[in-house]
Amino acid sequence: MIILDIEASGTEPDIHSIVSIGALDFANPDNRFYEECRIWEGAHIMDGALEVNGFTATAIQDDRKQSEAVAVEKFLAWADGVADRTICGQNPSFDRDFARAACARAGLNWPLAYRTVDTHTLCYMHMVKRGYEVPIDKDHKRSMLNLDAVLNYCGIAEEPQPHNALTGALCHAEVASRLLYDQSLLPEFTQQRIPWLSD
Repeated sequence: MIILDIEASGTEPDIHSIVSIGALDFANPDNRFYEECRIWEGAHIMDGALEVNGFTATAIQDDRKQSEAVAVEKFLAWADGVADRTICGQNPSFDRDFARAACARAGLNWPLAYRTVDTHTLCYMHMVKRGYEVPIDKDHKRSMLNLDAVLNYCGIAEEPQPHNALTGALCHAEVASRLLYDQSLLPEFTQQRIPWLSD
C-alpha cells in the first residue's frame, strides 16, 4: 500500500491546491516521499487550512518553489516503483482526490486505483470486534475517530502540530500496522506500546 498524506490550501480539490505531499511504501517503509510546492495560480486559500499545516500564504505562493504539477508528477514517478499502489490513510479519499485533481490540472493521467484503505474504518472495526464502544459525536451523530483518537487508541501520542504531510503518513502507516498485524512498523514509534497486547 501507499500510505499517503496531503496538506492543502483548503478542503476542496477543485478550488484549493496541494502544498505538500508525504508518502511511504507500507511494504518497504524506508521508501519515503516528501515534496512541498506552491499553489496553482488562482487557487483559493483557507485560513483554517494554513493553521493546520503551518504554512503561510506567502510561503505557498513563493515562485521559487516547484509547482503543484511538478510535485504530483514526482509523486507519480515515485509511486510507480511501489508494488501495491492501493492508497491508505485517514480519510484517504481527501488525499486521493487532491492528487487526482492535481493530475488533471497538469494534464497527467491518474494511474492509481479509486478504492482505498481507511484507517478510520480499520479502527472502528477493531473497536467493535473487541467489544469497545465507538465514540459518537452526540450533536452530529457520527464517529469521533479522527486521527488523534485513532493514534491514542493505538497507544501513540497525538500528531505534532502543525501537521506535516510526511509525519502524517508515518502516523497512518503505524496505526495501519498495529490495527492489521498487532505490531509496530516504524522505529519512530517502537517505544510506544500497543495497548491491547498488554491488556
